[in-house]
Formats: sequence, structure tokens, C-alpha cells
Amino acid sequence: MSGESIFPALEPLLERVSKPIQYVGGELNSTVKDWHVGGHGPDGQDLTVRWALMYPDVYEVGVPNQGVMILYEVLNERPDALAERSYAVWPDMEALLREHGLPQFTVDGHRPIGDFDVFGLSFSTELGYTNMLTALDLAGIPLHAADRGDEHPIVVMGGHASFNPEPVADFIDAAIVGDGEEAVLAATDIIAEWKAQGRPGGRVEVLRRLAATGGVYVPAFYEVDYLPDGRIQRVAPVETGVPWRVDKHTVMDLDAWPYPKKPLVPLAESVHERMSVEIFRGCTRGCRFCQAGMITRPVRERSITGIGEMVERGLEATGFEEVGLLSLSSADHTEIGDIAKGLADRYEGTNTGLSLPSTRVDAFNIDLANELTRNGRRSGLTFAPEGGSERIRKVINKMVTEDDLIKTVSAAYGAGWRQVKLYFMCGLPTETDEDVLQIAEVAKRVIETGRQVAGHNDIRCTVSIGGFVPKPHTPFQWAAQLGAEGTDERLHKLRDAIRADKRYGRSIGFRYHDGKPGIVEGLLSRGDRRVGRVIEQVWRDGGRFDGWSEHFSYDRWMAAAETALAGTGVDVAWYTTREREEAEVLPWDHIDSGLDKEWLWQDWLDAVDETEVEDCRWTPCFDCGVCPQMGTDIEIGPTGKTLLPLTVLGSGRQDMISS
Repeated sequence: MSGESIFPALEPLLERVSKPIQYVGGELNSTVKDWHVGGHGPDGQDLTVRWALMYPDVYEVGVPNQGVMILYEVLNERPDALAERSYAVWPDMEALLREHGLPQFTVDGHRPIGDFDVFGLSFSTELGYTNMLTALDLAGIPLHAADRGDEHPIVVMGGHASFNPEPVADFIDAAIVGDGEEAVLAATDIIAEWKAQGRPGGRVEVLRRLAATGGVYVPAFYEVDYLPDGRIQRVAPVETGVPWRVDKHTVMDLDAWPYPKKPLVPLAESVHERMSVEIFRGCTRGCRFCQAGMITRPVRERSITGIGEMVERGLEATGFEEVGLLSLSSADHTEIGDIAKGLADRYEGTNTGLSLPSTRVDAFNIDLANELTRNGRRSGLTFAPEGGSERIRKVINKMVTEDDLIKTVSAAYGAGWRQVKLYFMCGLPTETDEDVLQIAEVAKRVIETGRQVAGHNDIRCTVSIGGFVPKPHTPFQWAAQLGAEGTDERLHKLRDAIRADKRYGRSIGFRYHDGKPGIVEGLLSRGDRRVGRVIEQVWRDGGRFDGWSEHFSYDRWMAAAETALAGTGVDVAWYTTREREEAEVLPWDHIDSGLDKEWLWQDWLDAVDETEVEDCRWTPCFDCGVCPQMGTDIEIGPTGKTLLPLTVLGSGRQDMISS
């Protein structure tokens, strides 16, 4: 556990790879702490708890990730801990590392991952699983948790995909489910105490202590039994003191966690060139397809003054010229109008622009549009009607009418935008060809409205379509997924319908992915432990970066599944295009998101009946189960406070006050 930098050996290789700057580190606001920052105990025990945090994709995708950035800062604020970051290495670098016998490393101190106490991976999508295996193998960490010794890091999984960790149960030592800020600090306390005591019982004992908290899932402490037809009979603990169900973590007071305080500024171009502030967490709109909305309940808003302070501090620390106000639906913040106006007032006359990366159709209005464009900058506007027809939007509980959409795009085009992007899904439960073809009619009406409002024909609308993948902990977790061929067939019909109308076709951009990646994502998102052998086979066959179209191979996944699942009685279709019954034990039932399974089932029945459910922020509770089960509650404004610029911009530090 030397913690020595491998950079002297790495540096000569950089000129031989694409985008070498992604491996250099040294970004503004990055941190490299002394390896022994926590010191030693009276008996010489190493008291530093060291985390290697990985977003399992390339640097340009991973470095702006808010989750990793927050945990990186939270951990590094502890005097007895350190955290460094790692990202997936591109295949050219992987080959060179193997050729020269160099390990997976961090970009901060260029230290070997294998030297750390904890290797934490944050998965926002399941398509990064093969990249995890590459990192483990390069780090010299056995792929299977059962093969690891006391000298190896504890491999911990987090992120949205951790709400069903079963497909990677063989490869991880533990999963932390839900919000990470408090959870990683609690885990650090446990590891620190274990190290101070001289590591009694080795890795099994520290995992036992983590699992005993009730909020850390250790797959090795659970046994899965199967029925003759392939379904799960039960998942049960095989270790004393381990909970039957593992609770998710929920941070309630976002103002107490104003992170990141000093956001990282990437050295290389990244997917998001902005400083971002999470203005609230959670969503109760109840869109039945949306796992993020379901698993992050309840809604917790950051105060208007807390947001203002984070924006001010973040801009000073980074020099970014765009501020992204992040949440699952940013315009739903109870004080979004005051937030936008307060920030626009404060930064008027500067190059600082505001953006709402996620905006609901029925929450956007002309006043908000005017505030977002006050200084002349107009970042892209994306709206997500999700379904093409009124009927299918009732099925998915997306309570947005076509008239709502037209009113919204009219406001956008009238405020000077010339292009909007509309996001839809294909393959939703009960969907027909007609539901999808209706998307073409909606897009044409959007263009027609834009031309009328703007007074010219220089109007664009991009229709972007993704294949629907049923996710755990949603009402659609029981639904059958539309097959790849069925998805492609519907999308081709839609493409032809858009192109056929010469009046509007040239003004409508059409972007879609074929149905094959969605089937693999479906396999991984609703899979059980048996799917782990498929992931490993794909990786051994060369699978890397499955979220990238140029690296993804559907044939490789199908061939691996045929081999790895032989003799199990289940196959890819069993996991994806099969509808589940109410009584079936689902692979993730022992992971407690707070949602009552009975409530989710009733919502599934409501979906089939095309029954809509209101947002419980503004209506009585619908008994989803989260608040009483998790000891939480919806926390929303208004606070009655406003943001005011105290001085003219450019004359020194501008303070914000509340009134």
C-alpha cells in the first residue's frame, strides 16, 4: 500500500494515446493529499481512510458528474481521509497499460487503485458494467469478490443502478443505495475504527460492520434460491445481524450540504461546460417510466438563498460563464421564478448565462424564458413530452396535453429561441403504431406555431427518441419490453411520416437509436445474479464502453448470453420482453427504496386503465410509502426570501442578502 505515483512510467505513454490530457489531472480545484494524512496510531496502525472514486466512462463524460464531484469534496474535507478520482481508460490506453504492466490509476495522484482502502464506482447507467471489470482487472483486483483477500480494496457500488445491484453481485463487495453524502462519511467512520483496532477479522469483519448499519448491501451475505421455472423463490441473509431489506439513504437538508463548493474545471472539453447547482432533489410528478423520480423521493428543495450562495461561490471558484440549475424538473422549484430573476438581476451585464437543463412542458412560461435570456444568451431548450399521443401520456402519467406543449414552444419561439428539442420514447406499455406516429403530427404543429409566432420560417425542431427500458422500483417494473425489431419498425414508420410532409419535414430533425442497445440495458437493469456471468463473458470477449455506439456490439451480448445462460432455463427474452406477475419475487425486492410494492402494482394497473395520478406536492398523500417508511417528508418552499445584488457588478465582491 505504497500510494506512490506511477506518473514517471505513465508519462512516456501519453504521446501514444488519443486525448492524453484526460489522464494528466491537475484540474482547477482538484485535490492531492498526503498519503498518510490521517497519521498513525500508537501501535503504528495506518489511520488514513483512502477512497478511489470512479465514474466508469471516459474523462469527458465522467468529470462533470455531480455525484462523484460531491463525494470527492465531502471526503477530502475530512482530516483523516482522502479521495482521488479515476475514469475508464480508452482502449488504446488499456492496451499500453497491459503492455507495460501498469495499473488502473487515479488522475489526481496517479496512484494505483489497488493501493486504496475503498474502490467506489458510481453507475448512472448499467452499460458501464464492462468498464468496471476492465478497471478491476487493470488494478490487479480479482473480478470476483469471493476471490479477494485482505490486501484488496473494498469494491463499493453507488448511483441509480445500485437500486438493483444483483447483475454485478459477484463483482462488488458492497452497494450503498441512495444519497451518498452522509453514507460515505458513515462508512468512513466504520472503516477508520476498524483500521485503528488493527483490522480485526479482515475484510469480512469490516463488511459485516457496514452491513449491520442496515444501509449497506453486501451480496455475499445473502443467498438466492430459484424456482424450477427460473423465477426467484427468495433472497435471504446467511449472516447474523444482516437486515432482510437494505434501506436507501436520504439527505433531507440540502442547505446543510452545499456541495460542490469548488467545482472541478476540466482540462479537456467535457460534455457539460458549465457550473451546476442542484436546486432540489427528488420528484413526485409520478411519471411511471421514470426510475430517477421514483427512487429519489421525497422532494427536497434547496433554499433560494442557499442556491444564490452556491452560484456565487461556484462562479468565483471556476470562472465558468454558464450556470446550470439542476434537478429532475428544475422549473418545478416553488421559487424558480424568483431564483431566475434574482440571478439574472445579479449577473446582468456579464457573460454569465443561466440554463435549465431539464424543463417540464407545463412548468415553462414566458416570464421564465425572459429571465433565462436576459443577458442575450440562449442555451438550448429541451422539453420532454415523452409520449406522442394524449392516450399514451395518460398511461405514463405525463400529464401534459398537446395544447400545453404548443403554448410552451410558442413562448420559447416568441422569446427568441429558434430551435427546441423534443424528447419522446418508443416502446411504452400499451403503445401502438398510432401513438408513435402522432409524434410526427406534434412536431409539424410545433413548427407551424413557431413560424407564426416568430414571423419567419427559420424555425427548427429536433425530435429525439429513445427506446423505453422498464426499470426497477417503478410501476413499469412488471411490464414487457418491446423487442428490438418492434422498436425499429415503429421508428422507421415515424421517420417516413416526418419526411413525407415537404412543408415541415426539412425543419424537423430526427434522431433515434435502434432498439438493440435498449434490450441489453433491459437485461442489465432487471437482471438477477445469473446475468453476472453474461457481463463477464462479454467483457472477456472484448466488450468495453457499451454506452458508445462505436463500441457496442449487440451480437456479442446475444452470443455471450446464449453461452452463459445455457442450462439455466432463462434467456434474454425472459428478462426483457416477458411481463411479470404481481406475486413474482423481483431481484431487487430486498433493496428498499421506500416505495410500497402494493402501491407500485396499483399504479401499474392504473397505467393500463389510463388513469392519471396527481403530484402529491400539491395534493393529499397517495400513500406511496416513502415518507413514513424512511422517516422523511416533502420539503418545499416558498421561503419568502429574495436575492438582491448589493453592489453594481464589477465593483468588487457582490454579496447576496435575504429579505
